[in-house]
Amino acid sequence: MKSIVLKKGEEKRVKSGHQWVFSNEIKDVFAKPQIGEIVECYDSSNNFIGIGFYNPHSLIAFRLISRKNEIVDTRFWKERIQKAYDLRKQLYPNQNSFRVVYGESDDISGFVLDKYEDYCVAQFVSAGADNNKHDILDAVQEVIKPKGIMVRNDSHLRKLENLSGENEIYSGKIPDDILITENDIKYYVNIKSGQKTGFFFDQRDNRKLFQKYCKDKKVLDCFTHTGSFGLNALKGGAKEVIFVDSSRPALEMANKNYEANGYKDFNAIVADAQEYICSHQAQAENYEVVNIDPPGLIKSKKDFHAGYKHYAKLNEQAIRLLKNGGIFATSSCSHHLSMSDFKKMLQEAVSKAGKRAIFLELSTQAKDHPILISMPETEYLKFAILKIF
Repeated sequence: MKSIVLKKGEEKRVKSGHQWVFSNEIKDVFAKPQIGEIVECYDSSNNFIGIGFYNPHSLIAFRLISRKNEIVDTRFWKERIQKAYDLRKQLYPNQNSFRVVYGESDDISGFVLDKYEDYCVAQFVSAGADNNKHDILDAVQEVIKPKGIMVRNDSHLRKLENLSGENEIYSGKIPDDILITENDIKYYVNIKSGQKTGFFFDQRDNRKLFQKYCKDKKVLDCFTHTGSFGLNALKGGAKEVIFVDSSRPALEMANKNYEANGYKDFNAIVADAQEYICSHQAQAENYEVVNIDPPGLIKSKKDFHAGYKHYAKLNEQAIRLLKNGGIFATSSCSHHLSMSDFKKMLQEAVSKAGKRAIFLELSTQAKDHPILISMPETEYLKFAILKIF
């Protein structure tokens, strides 16, 4: 098999459980492996480390997939997917929709698989996973037996691996909308063109936490997308919810979800969420609960300072809407904003708003997005619920 050899001392991280080797950590490459080919990895003393995907055109030049020198075929992928699927069924025994495979955390680097009732959506964001697409999806067919599989090739992460491609229906017939249930709430999901793979499973557990702070309250749900936090507020007994998003199509889907759950008189505002938060209209509403779930504002390390300031200002403005005793829920999906930075940012936002606050909840992504303890990169979502004084 073709192989790579690491520079002296560069094996420590991968030997301690990390799965990536960066291009500047490789000393030698033997037998000219192709993009996405599986190669053997050795340390500088020629000790075997494992096998994985190689991509000379990516900063992540090697992605470990096994610490054994074994054959990689459909059986190999089937074992990985079965193990991941069994874990999700254990975590969410009464659910039929969840993330089945979360890349490195499930030992399939660069591959994501979501299950929406009887249908699956796959994303291949590494060249190696993409090269093994057919074997991996054959394994998905064997383990999960979906009615159809959609492949979403529109992730920006594919560009980092020099990958292109259009979305494709890999198997079966994919309906325009699939009705799923999460936290006893119904949602219509478009897996052909919805954001990411169609839905944000990573906030599942946090949305459930949010419910218990909304009873008999007037709630503002900003960056609502298709209405998930607002619907959980209603599930928790909120007396009124205002949904705000800049996307009219997203709010149309939110309205469809609202009606699917038996609610009437949908109250939505098409507006830039930050502009709305700063408006006299919002300040006059006397909201008792405010939720903000903005898109990632820090795309890379070089964006950290500007993104941090943006998060702090956005949170400060949202906090200002609340009177003493109000509830504030906030999220960040930016990996480059650590949990400690997230807490520091909130402290600054609370202080600048002239308020005091206590944490009622502090958490991360849902359990179907497991955090691999040896890979900080697998943790990205931060979520908090504060009581404002």
